[in-house]
Amino acid sequence: MSLIEQAAKRLEQLRRAGVDIPQPAGDTAAEPAQADSTVATSLAPPAAVTEPPAAATPKVEEQRTPPSAVASAAPTGMVSRRVELDLATLATIGLISPDAPRSQLADQYRVIKRPLIANAMGRGAAPIRRGNLIMVTSALPGEGKSFTAINLAMSIAMELDNTVMLVDADVPKPSVLKMLGLTASAGLLDVLTNETSTLSDVLLRTNVEKLTLLPSGTQHQRATEFLASEAMIALLDEMANRYPDRIIIFDSPPLLMTTEARVLATHMGQVVVVVRAESTTKNDVKHALAAIDSCPVKLLLLNQARASTQDGYGYGYGYGYGYGYGYGSERS
Repeated sequence: MSLIEQAAKRLEQLRRAGVDIPQPAGDTAAEPAQADSTVATSLAPPAAVTEPPAAATPKVEEQRTPPSAVASAAPTGMVSRRVELDLATLATIGLISPDAPRSQLADQYRVIKRPLIANAMGRGAAPIRRGNLIMVTSALPGEGKSFTAINLAMSIAMELDNTVMLVDADVPKPSVLKMLGLTASAGLLDVLTNETSTLSDVLLRTNVEKLTLLPSGTQHQRATEFLASEAMIALLDEMANRYPDRIIIFDSPPLLMTTEARVLATHMGQVVVVVRAESTTKNDVKHALAAIDSCPVKLLLLNQARASTQDGYGYGYGYGYGYGYGYGSERS
């Protein structure tokens, strides 16, 4: 008989004799001892301690990633996407920058924008419906309309009392984002085709505090019909009335090349027609102006004109009213 069996037999005899014997301590002590042994066994191998935390670390990182993914996938209607413009680079190609020193070009745009802002804010000779919607166009390609639209928007963004939205409405051949060093993005046509729910989903806020961009959006074979649709009229009304201090500049296609510009002009309060000096014929200018005859205010802007005065300013020919200006390099 083993010692354990003998001890168990002896305890049984004592109980029968009436001796009060508590629960054997050996049984309860054996459990902790066995538990301690189990813990020690699991902690003993160094690899067992080191490897699980190392494997757990990527899991923690993976758990941190989804919140940003959820944020980017969430509806963006409440917050527009922000883009950074390289203002120093833009200044080297002749575009106005709020941070650049005062220049002749910037001063010329200060002269050009004054009557436009006055009309947009209802301070002109007569009230103009949708006066804060300003279309910049030309008779033919290559006259500098996109360059003018960007500089005009930049100049207005420097105003203390106004904000500006620059819309790339040249849907057949968009160029505003490319000139600003940005990649193509969803925009105007996506809103009109219901591919995007709201305007704020496609607006681009910039590091120029008061400048917002609206890209042309995804190309569509029925762009002209969409620009003439009730949805476009409703969108323009929203853009014109939502922010009373906002001026919206539309870079549109040339008037004599596409029908989109003529359709868009019917919804504008003001139209700026860029004419390249010593290049555009008088006949082309007349046809372009005839195409927008119904627009209440038209401004002819003479581009690359030779300055007739020492300070560089010179009045050009105009339809209604106009200003001419001249500078070296020009972008279309």
